[in-house]
Amino acid sequence: MKKTTFALCFCNRGFMPGELIIGARKDMAKAVKAAGYDYIMMDEKATRFGGVETRDEGRLYAKWLAEHKGEYDGVIFSMPIFADENGAFEALRDCGTPILLQAYPDKIGKMGFATRRDAYCGKFSVTDVFTQCKLPFTVLKPHVVDPLSKKFRENLDDFAAVCRVVGGMKRFTIGCIGARTTAFKTTRFDEIALQKYDITVESFDLSELVWKVQNRKLDKAVKDKIAFLKGYTNCSKVPADRMETLAKISCVIDDYIAEYHLDAISLRCWNEMETILRVCPCVLLSELNNRGIAASCEIDLCSAITMRAMMLASGQAACVLDWNNNYGDDENKVVLFHCGPVAQSLMAGKGHVTEHKMFAKGDPGSGWGSNEGRIRPFKMTYSNCQTKDGKLVVYVDEGEITKDKIENGYFGCAGVAKIGDLQNKLIKLARGGFKHHTSIAPGHMKAVLEEAFKTYLGYEVVEIG
Repeated sequence: MKKTTFALCFCNRGFMPGELIIGARKDMAKAVKAAGYDYIMMDEKATRFGGVETRDEGRLYAKWLAEHKGEYDGVIFSMPIFADENGAFEALRDCGTPILLQAYPDKIGKMGFATRRDAYCGKFSVTDVFTQCKLPFTVLKPHVVDPLSKKFRENLDDFAAVCRVVGGMKRFTIGCIGARTTAFKTTRFDEIALQKYDITVESFDLSELVWKVQNRKLDKAVKDKIAFLKGYTNCSKVPADRMETLAKISCVIDDYIAEYHLDAISLRCWNEMETILRVCPCVLLSELNNRGIAASCEIDLCSAITMRAMMLASGQAACVLDWNNNYGDDENKVVLFHCGPVAQSLMAGKGHVTEHKMFAKGDPGSGWGSNEGRIRPFKMTYSNCQTKDGKLVVYVDEGEITKDKIENGYFGCAGVAKIGDLQNKLIKLARGGFKHHTSIAPGHMKAVLEEAFKTYLGYEVVEIG
């Protein structure tokens, strides 16, 4: 993941102490670098004190931004003093990225005219006009904050995550490999509705993948993939011919990703692969998720969308799981499970590839590829979406994967999730028409994702908490 870069912009107001802008430029540059991000900043001599006040100065800054298009992921508009909203709007109206509004606090003992900032009030001047003009922006707590403070470091991390989500969810392409499994109407989606949100779906017939696999030779790429998969997880029980087939499928999927520039995929994982190719692709989806390519099973394309968003926000893997079992009598705990597409980085230990027990029951030898194990404990965010009446509707909430044990006889890869007020939330999910899947990732990201989804991407966010 490339380092997030911010374009820095500073306000000015003629009757305020403009010298404070010079200090703000130094503070903000220092804060951004200390947090591990990069920045670009217009030359201090381009305007008075290097700030933006008049419409002409705003247009000058906008021109500078246009010249640096593609070099920044978001804009930080810093208000060391009361801002002029006219210059601010001209400067940022066409920036095309998220905008963080930061205002300096005043300090007791420095409230004389020569040092008083009034940014507390000036911030409202900017938010009011931006709202009138429908220019989206981000405001975080507290209302005023020093760039060199710990709190602003937290603001920067949250805003960087918002920028990653917004940048990564605009104009991304997801590959749908295979048709929806006939029995799973729960995973239906509206491709045209998704296109309205700049999400392009590229569809591929599963028969093409099968043909490519059957005609693929044991070339160097396949041999390398076999070696890689054996290092990725425990494949010691997998028959050699099934290992070769799994590697060929993985190479074919890689080819689709490269040729069509896919950012995520959703795969029809059963039952043709099992009956024709005699393997189950769970471990291949696990490996894709582990390297940062959102990959969902059962043609649950909507889960891949929220998985990608969480990967962008957290910088870690995500996975799709079933709301599968109660955990004893604890109404706030649930066993989240899937057959084996969970990334190794989310597992408590190295997985082991087995024959998928559901397929082996009726057709022994048909299901090699389920990566079994347990999900490690972590604070988690869970989310999913649906297309409804031409809209993309999404929920986001938080919980944790606990250390609670699941008996050894439990098949697949699973973990126990603890979620506050779970029973009422499940009712809202059921009434809202959401599927039996949810996608999870490490970290609490509800506020970040909702900011990206609602403010910048235009998704309809429903509150289940």
